[in-house]
Order: sequence, then C-alpha cells, then structure tokens
Amino acid sequence: MQRICALSDLVDGAAAKFEVGGHTVAVVRIAQKVYAIGNRCTHAEVSLADGDVNCDTKELECVRHGSAFNLETGRPRTLPATQPVPVFVAEVRGDDVFISGEPTKAAS
Repeated sequence: MQRICALSDLVDGAAAKFEVGGHTVAVVRIAQKVYAIGNRCTHAEVSLADGDVNCDTKELECVRHGSAFNLETGRPRTLPATQPVPVFVAEVRGDDVFISGEPTKAAS
C-alpha cells in the first residue's frame, strides 16, 4: 500500500489522478470513503479523473462519451464502454489515503 495524500486533500464528490505502482489511478472521495479505479476509459482512452462523480450510484462518468464506471467493480453501466477498468484497494487510515500498487480486478 502506498500513501498518496491526506483525505483532506481530496474534494468530496470529485476525482483526482495519482500514479501508484506504475499505474495511473482515478481516486474518488465520497464522504469518508475513498475508491480507486484505473484512470483510462476502456472505450476512448480518456482520463476518468476528469469526469463527473455520481455519489448516489458510486460511479465515475467519462467526459468524452458518458460511460459510467462503477467505483467498486470497475464495470461500465452505460455504453459505449463494454470492458471494465481495474479496481485498486483504497484505505483511509486516520487522515491518510493509501492505495494498493496492483489492481485487485483487472480489466478484461
């Protein structure tokens, strides 16, 4: 696990981009919980960290074509993306955010 920032550095309901273990990861804060998924949309190779977060459904929407990726599974809920993005373990310890260096679920 790699410390990436303080929880207070992350904006609630928004995504930020970090390099973790050679991977570019989109990190999303929703209240006191943090989620981490691969940063590249599997449809158009666009940075997901630039997209909108839906806190109610725990999804991150790609800015280019609107595919919404589940923050817990990495699976897209909407087209045009059909392939999931990798999911990384994210933990909050005190005010520090830690992300695993390798995905727990690889995009297939």
